[in-house]
Amino acid sequence: MSVKWSGVMPAVTTKFKPDDTLDLELFSKNIHSQLEAGVEGIILGGTLGEASTLTKVEKKILVEHTVALVNQQVPVVINIAEQTTKEAIAAAHAAQEQGAKGLMMLPPMRYKATADETVAYFSAVASQTDLPIMIYNNPVDYGIEVTLEMFEQLLNHDNIQAVKESTRDTTNITRLINAFGDRLKILSGVDTLALESLVLGAQGWVAGLVCAFPRETVAIYKLMKAGKIDEAVAINRWFMPLLELDINPQLVQNIKMAEVATGIGSELVRLPRMPLTGKERARVQQIIDHAMRTRPKLPDYKNL
Repeated sequence: MSVKWSGVMPAVTTKFKPDDTLDLELFSKNIHSQLEAGVEGIILGGTLGEASTLTKVEKKILVEHTVALVNQQVPVVINIAEQTTKEAIAAAHAAQEQGAKGLMMLPPMRYKATADETVAYFSAVASQTDLPIMIYNNPVDYGIEVTLEMFEQLLNHDNIQAVKESTRDTTNITRLINAFGDRLKILSGVDTLALESLVLGAQGWVAGLVCAFPRETVAIYKLMKAGKIDEAVAINRWFMPLLELDINPQLVQNIKMAEVATGIGSELVRLPRMPLTGKERARVQQIIDHAMRTRPKLPDYKNL
């Protein structure tokens, strides 16, 4: 199964039990909801997946469990966020052995690499794996921007195929299309900008609030691609207060609270993260409660 780099691809959360072990039963319930809604891939080990707190054994369990669970319905993509090139290559090899069909890659962690160092890092991994790669371009959170000039070099590797566009500058989508055409697939990586990004030509959406609201997320995507923009905009307007919970330092806690509301997750996070408390918890809960009361009736988006 190849990765098409299109459609909604949820960056799923990792579910934990009260004893801080993996909750594969609840995780499976969420994945089934994603598949039923019509997502086109599953992304493991991102920020929402609390990957920095997971052991290599836990990552292996999650990849193998998800691969078996989806049973060839959609590709499983694993995020790579490592401190060294050697570790990144090892993670790519492990992902392939465990059945993942693609990689999402961040620049080197902790070290603010130069442009040349970043290109060398991505190139080294690309040359050591057959898996297709999506570059995660998020200079806001990770301090390194992958520029057009850098992509021009990176696209010499056939398996570097896509970008998760998270610069927060939607004009970058047009610049990428003008520079590379269909050679580089573009997926929106910012929930609040996804609709606009699809209008501008993005092929997909790496989504966050989809973890709690899979049907609404896929409906927006399908409606946009069918040219039913007014219907998509209406759902997006309802969705926006929730989507804004994704562009927040506590996005993991926020989205897990939303998963509780829709019955496909729990609030349990792994230290150093802790569940929200006080005024901020009340604020987030109010947004979620209002969304649940006003949740829109969706059209038959699967048959557009």
